[in-house]
Amino acid sequence: RFIRPACYRFTNDEIIRMLTSRGLKVYTRPDGRIFPVDAPARDVLAILGSYLRDAGVSVRLKAPATSLLVEEPYVRGVWSNGENLKADAVILSVGGSSYPNSGTTGDGWPWTRGLGHKIVPIGPALAPIDLVNEGEHPAGVALRDCILKARSGGREIARWRGDLLFTHHGVSGPCALGISREVAEAGGGSLEADVAPDECFEELGRKLLNFCRENPKKQVSGVIADLVPESIVETVFNRAGVGRETMCSNLDRKARNRIVETLKALPLGDVKRVPLDRGEVVAGGVALDEVDPHTMRSLKAEGLYLCGEMLDIAGPVGGYNLQAAFATGFVAGESAACS
Repeated sequence: RFIRPACYRFTNDEIIRMLTSRGLKVYTRPDGRIFPVDAPARDVLAILGSYLRDAGVSVRLKAPATSLLVEEPYVRGVWSNGENLKADAVILSVGGSSYPNSGTTGDGWPWTRGLGHKIVPIGPALAPIDLVNEGEHPAGVALRDCILKARSGGREIARWRGDLLFTHHGVSGPCALGISREVAEAGGGSLEADVAPDECFEELGRKLLNFCRENPKKQVSGVIADLVPESIVETVFNRAGVGRETMCSNLDRKARNRIVETLKALPLGDVKRVPLDRGEVVAGGVALDEVDPHTMRSLKAEGLYLCGEMLDIAGPVGGYNLQAAFATGFVAGESAACS
C-alpha cells in the first residue's frame, strides 16, 4: 500500500520504455516477468548511466559518503572523503545490506536512526537456503514446477510454487527465495517438496497402480521419470524405502503408498541458515510511517528523501523489489528537485 502512489507515478511500463528506447531488447516470459533478450546487467547499467550524463549529473567514483551533514532540523549535505558536499536536498538511495561486496553495507540505517527514524529489524529476504545436509542433493539440478514447503514446530509456515534449484549448500531458485523470509523469521525448520502439485494423493496413487498393471515387467522407477530428474530418482526411492529396480509386478500397496507419500512430500532436509549476504534483498529498514509515500520525504528531518531498499519494503520474488526501487527513486528525485 505504501508504494502504490509511487508505482502509479512511475510504472513498470515506463522503465521498460526508458530501456528499450535506447536499444535494449526484452522478452516477456509466460509468467509475465520481463528480461533482456541477451544483454547482461552491465548493459542495463550503461543505459541508466547514459540518462545521467544527458541530464548533466556529476558522478563521483571512489567517493563514499561517510555521514550526513546535519543542521537541525535540516539535512544540508553529506561528508565524503573529508569533504563537505552541501545540497538543498539529499536523497538516500544507498540500498540495504545484502551482497555487501557490491557496496550495500547498510550505511543508511545508522544515519537515519541518528535523525530519529525507527529501523525495523533487518533480516534476509529472497535469499537461498542452506541445509544441514548440504551436498546431499546434486548441485545444479532443478525440480521444475514443484511446491516447496517449510515446516517449523510441526506446522507449515510457508509454501511457494515454481522451480527449485539444488546448490552446493542447499537450495535456491524462485521457490527457495519465495519462502526464505518466513523461514528466517521462524529461526529455521525443515523443507519438503511436492513434485506433483497438480495431482492429489489418490490421483497419483491410481497413476502408479495403472502403470504397474500395464507394465508388470518394467522397473517401478519408470513411473516417476517425468516427475523428477534422473539424479533425484534414487533419493525418492531411498526415502520411500523401495528399491528403484523393483519390478512393477512385485510392488505391493504399502510400497506404492510410500512412493506417493514421498513424491507429495519429498524431504529435503533441515535448514542450517538463510544467508543475509547472499539474498537479493533484505527485509526491514526505515519504518514506512515515517516517510511521506507521495514524495518520499523524511518526516523526521527536513531536506531528506529516502527510497529503495533502505525502506522497510520487501516484495515477493518476480521483479517487485526492482520496480519498488525504480518507482520510489523516481518520486524521491522529482520531489527533491521541486522542493
